[in-house]
Amino acid sequence: MKDILRAALCVPALKLADVAYNSAEIERRITEAHAAGATLVVFPELALTGYTCGDLFAAELLIERCEEALCQIAATTPDGILALVGAPLLVNGQLYNCAVAITGGRIVGAVPKTFLPDYGEYSERRHFNPAASLAPTLLTLGCFTFPVDAEFIFRAADGTRVGVEICEDLLAPLPPSTLLALNGAEVLVNLSAGNESVGKRAYRRDTVVGQSARTLSAYLYVSSGADESTADLIFSGHSMAALNGELVCENQKQIDRDYLLVTDLDLGRIRYDRRHNRTFGECSAELGGLLDPETVDLPFAMADADGAHLKLSHLPFIPSEKNARIARCNEIFTMQAEALARRLSITGGKLVVGISGGLDSTLALLVAVRAMECLQLPRTNIIAITMPCFGTSDETLQNSLALMERLGVTARTIPIKDAVLQHFRDIGQSPDDYSVTYENAQARERTQVLMDVANKENALVLGTGDLSELALGWCTYNGDHMSMYGVNGGVPKTLVRWVIAGLAEQNLLPEATEVLLRVLDTPISPELLPPDAVGKIAQKTEDIVGPYALHDFFLYWAVRYQYRPAKIFALARRAFDGMFDGATIQKWLRVFWQRFFGQQFKRNCLPDGVKIGSVGLSPRGDWQMPSDGSAAEWLREIDELKIN
Repeated sequence: MKDILRAALCVPALKLADVAYNSAEIERRITEAHAAGATLVVFPELALTGYTCGDLFAAELLIERCEEALCQIAATTPDGILALVGAPLLVNGQLYNCAVAITGGRIVGAVPKTFLPDYGEYSERRHFNPAASLAPTLLTLGCFTFPVDAEFIFRAADGTRVGVEICEDLLAPLPPSTLLALNGAEVLVNLSAGNESVGKRAYRRDTVVGQSARTLSAYLYVSSGADESTADLIFSGHSMAALNGELVCENQKQIDRDYLLVTDLDLGRIRYDRRHNRTFGECSAELGGLLDPETVDLPFAMADADGAHLKLSHLPFIPSEKNARIARCNEIFTMQAEALARRLSITGGKLVVGISGGLDSTLALLVAVRAMECLQLPRTNIIAITMPCFGTSDETLQNSLALMERLGVTARTIPIKDAVLQHFRDIGQSPDDYSVTYENAQARERTQVLMDVANKENALVLGTGDLSELALGWCTYNGDHMSMYGVNGGVPKTLVRWVIAGLAEQNLLPEATEVLLRVLDTPISPELLPPDAVGKIAQKTEDIVGPYALHDFFLYWAVRYQYRPAKIFALARRAFDGMFDGATIQKWLRVFWQRFFGQQFKRNCLPDGVKIGSVGLSPRGDWQMPSDGSAAEWLREIDELKIN
């Protein structure tokens, strides 16, 4: 899959100062990483000797064995993988703590450590020299001659760029990785040997994740394992990878040793964000010149893995872990309520909202209740109106009535059937013609009722439509498309369901929990066509427009990273494996892009609504697109997809 880098984080078995043993373990793990399809494998700092060798680093025998071992490792390293091995190197008669880059049977370069800690339990300046003391130079080991320079960027044949720093470098006020990123490095690698202490694992994780966010990069961190532990120090083998401020993978044991952790990294996310983020581009233009990196070209493509190890959810808007999901739902609910309360504090504190008994109007009503509480206003300031017509089922009507009653709002029932029939007579529409006119006339009549009641009551009409409906244009123009404030406009359909489920699960509105559970069990429907023979909902939205789980997945990757259809399809096949086959995904992907382009005219005149996450469609800032744009190129790529 294009832009997917497979990397291996390796903490090999270790014997302190036993170079032959350590070299054999490193060779074994490189072979294993290559067999797993990795094109990058990273080892800890000074993995060839061990970090805690002390004054043994100056021993001629140890130095000689390291030089021989590096040549041997190079000779056995296959094409198509870059190995970064921590080792001491003697350069111009001085020792340097280095990351040695090896690929395709040769050593291609070495990066010396820039900042050497010399405090507390660390005394690296006793043994090594900092990179600043060494001008870029060539070093010969055996039959290999290669450059030694702290400012390397390794560039693969596909353009993927890798920068390297070592342990303490990351903790500097201006880490080398920052300048490497501003000079084009997308993948930043840290060979480390940080010992363990209470709280350090969390601090280390936060630092790595934070640096990946600041540099818009993939940051790989590999630290020495428990075999390194000696005297007063214990090492934990803490390794992780982060991408754009998100932890992608991490070893699970608190104290770990002798493992290989394989992960896939989607570099397309980095590349999009760097194109899109003007701050990064301006900073690169201004500060990138502080570094003049030497580029080492690698003769193979690095980012072209199948994505089997991608951390990929089929519900990208929803955290998979329960506590995180509950916290996310509460955060969204609070943002919606506070934003609405702010608007109400200006407009007068009264609301009109249409209640259908479905997910969107239920969430809008719950948000309205919380907003009134924020303003210390009575819930009766909310005028909730249910407007039954041809398609209203008894189930949704009873849910609407029960919800309004339990929440203590001002409840009204205004049937619109007679008004719609009169409108049909006025325009010559047969009540037996279930066309789009039949449906939209009901939606517009409901909006007219809400708007006129709002005028009469000096209130604000609260819109209920969600982000997924805006993406698909699944709303009636100047009907439910319109309101005076769209409280759900930043929340996709899959997340609307989970927010309501989270509120019910926590019993935050105990008087309504029973009704909320019933709403969650109700099929998604606009209820604009008559129910079936037994009064149940016959018109189910997902049968018509497609599964919202798929559309929300498409929406996330199409808007957040502007991925092309072929890549979204590949990601969806992996994320929905066992749920939807390739033909089904292709079918609804085509529908998504057709509707996304064709319905932009509705989004270009949206009412205000609170921005919730990184994916938004407000024409005032989040998504600006011409209403007349052509989807032809996107549809052609979808039609050319290979399903098998």
